[in-house]
Amino acid sequence: MKERVWLARQRDYGPSLEEKIAQAFTVLGVWDELRPGMTVVVKPNLVMSSKPEQAIITHPAFTAAVGKCVKKAGGKVLIAESPGGPYTPGAMKAIFRATGYTDMAESCGFSLYTACKSRAVTLPHAQRCRELSVVEPFLDRDYLIDLAKLKTHGMVGFSGAVKNLFGAVPGLQKPELHCRFPEREPFSEMLVDLCDFLRPDLCFLDGVWAMEGNGPTGGQRRDLGVLAASKSPYAADVAAASLVGLDPGKIDMLRIAHSRGLGPIAPEELELLGAPLASLAAPDFQKAQAASTDFIDRLPKLLRPAAKKLATPWPRIDKNQCVGCGKCAESCPQHTIRVQGGKAKIDYKNCIRCFCCHEMCPKHVVDIKRLGLFRF
Repeated sequence: MKERVWLARQRDYGPSLEEKIAQAFTVLGVWDELRPGMTVVVKPNLVMSSKPEQAIITHPAFTAAVGKCVKKAGGKVLIAESPGGPYTPGAMKAIFRATGYTDMAESCGFSLYTACKSRAVTLPHAQRCRELSVVEPFLDRDYLIDLAKLKTHGMVGFSGAVKNLFGAVPGLQKPELHCRFPEREPFSEMLVDLCDFLRPDLCFLDGVWAMEGNGPTGGQRRDLGVLAASKSPYAADVAAASLVGLDPGKIDMLRIAHSRGLGPIAPEELELLGAPLASLAAPDFQKAQAASTDFIDRLPKLLRPAAKKLATPWPRIDKNQCVGCGKCAESCPQHTIRVQGGKAKIDYKNCIRCFCCHEMCPKHVVDIKRLGLFRF
C-alpha cells in the first residue's frame, strides 16, 4: 500500500494557511484520530534564536495554524523543542521569546514546554544507536505532530521530517551523538533509529519560506510556497526532496529507512494528494555545498580514504566577521574550537566536519568550504 502525501500551494502565512491545514487533516483522516482532552505534542524546528523571516525556524504562524486545528478537535497543544546549546528553562524561554513563539502561544492558548526534563531510553529496534536521551513530552504524549522546516543541510544534504526529530534529544547531548557517529552514514542511521522509535503520528513540512544553499541556518530564504503533509516522515521527505530537485535515493536517511522497510524511496511509490508534484517543483533549488562522493566507490580501495578526505567539505570561520561569542565552541562535539583574542579558531586535526559550528553560529560567519575540483 502506498504512503499518502498531501501537497499544496501556499504563498504566505496569512489566514488561508489554517484552511489549508484543515484540508490536510481531512484528507489524511486526522480529525478521526484526535480526541477531546488529548495531549498533542507539536515539534517545530527551532534550531536557534532567529526571526521567522530568515526561514531558519518553523514559522510561528504555521505552528499556530496546526495548533488551532488540534484545538478544534478538542486536543491540548504542547509545543516542545530542544535547540542546540544548553537545554535549560532559561535558555528555552529565551528561544521561545526570540522566535515569536511566546506571543503566538499566549494568543492561541497553547502551552510551551520549558521544564527541560529528559529520560534515557533504549531504542528496541535500533541498528546503530540503541541508547540515548529524549525530552520527556515526546515520550509521554498522546499524539505527536512533527512540524519540520524544508531546508538543505550541510552534513546530511536535506533537513525535513526525519531530521527534525533530532530536536527531541536534549541540548548538548546532540554534539555527543555527532562525536559518537561522526560520519554521515552512521549519523543518518542514528537519525532513522530515533525516528523509528518516536514514530510521529503526523508530519508537516513548512516550505512556504524554505531555505536553500548552506542550510540549515546559513543558507538563503527561498519563497517556495509549498506545504507537504503525511502520516509517514519518510514519505513526506521523499516528496519534499523530490520537489527541490534532490534524489531521495542519495539521501542516506531515506535510503537507510527504505532498506529497513520503513518507507518509500521514490515519488512513484507515493499516493500523492492535492496539488500535483510537478506543479510545485523547484529544480533550480540551490543545494548545500557538500561534495558528492559517489565517484569514490569506483576508485581502487587504496585510494578511497585519501579521496574521501579531500572530497569532504570543511568549516571555515570568517575571522573578520567573527564576534567571539563562543557558540561554535559550545556546540563542537570534539572541542576543537577555541576563542582566542576575541575570535574563534578551529583545530582541524580533530575536526570531524559535522558542521555543528556552521549550524549554531548566530552571525552565520562559518562557511562551508571544499576544494575547487570537487565543486564540479
